[in-house]
Amino acid sequence: MTWNSVMGLLSSVALFLPIVAILALRLATYKTFPALFFYYIFAFTYNLFTENYINANSQVVYVLGLSNNLLDAPLMLSFLSYFSPSQTHTKRIRWLILFFMIFEIIVISISGFNVSAITIILGPGLLITTGLCLMVFIRQTKITITHRKAIGRSLISAALLFAYGCYGIIYLLFYIYDSQNVEDTFLIYFLVTTLSSSLLTAGIIAEYRRIKKLHELKTTRKELSYIYSTDKSTKVSRKKVMLDFDAEEWR
Repeated sequence: MTWNSVMGLLSSVALFLPIVAILALRLATYKTFPALFFYYIFAFTYNLFTENYINANSQVVYVLGLSNNLLDAPLMLSFLSYFSPSQTHTKRIRWLILFFMIFEIIVISISGFNVSAITIILGPGLLITTGLCLMVFIRQTKITITHRKAIGRSLISAALLFAYGCYGIIYLLFYIYDSQNVEDTFLIYFLVTTLSSSLLTAGIIAEYRRIKKLHELKTTRKELSYIYSTDKSTKVSRKKVMLDFDAEEWR
């Protein structure tokens, strides 16, 4: 076996790990995790086809690859709204996704459903996604260092920033500079995918523990609200419990 085939296998396994983690921890329907789930489903499936673990017509693989690249930015931007510090920020990301999808439709209608269109679309998509990943990573790292919490979010944002930063380099090599070292380019892609997917899986597990803790806090808040609902002197205490929970939820 060559290094490319070995890393291709490892990257396929690594891409499958977040899928298993999301399903096992029952996060497939939680907030924006469905976007991340489908993102890795598409990436994992495409990896199986390109590595010939699933035999298919070359045209099918070609269309699947183009579709995978088209869905990349919208799905990842949808998931990144999970880290939004406010509803206003979430709405801005949704508008950004809508505008980007309109941009994709315009490019495809002009250039056609081909590699040329994907080359035009991928550039802005990677730039926007990497920029948002960087913003999320900086914010989550500050929260983790300052409050010593939400380490799962920091791991997830670090994994995504690393992945998209490297994907940007691969994009320049493969699409812009038309590198002839295709095998080396794929080897880099497999390495990046393996490392980032593994780190992301660790982040998902850590984030699940935080989510579980938040649900416990929410249950406690409801119980306290019920217990002190007839006692006017506890209004301030109940309000503090609610504010503490809401502040924790955005971290």
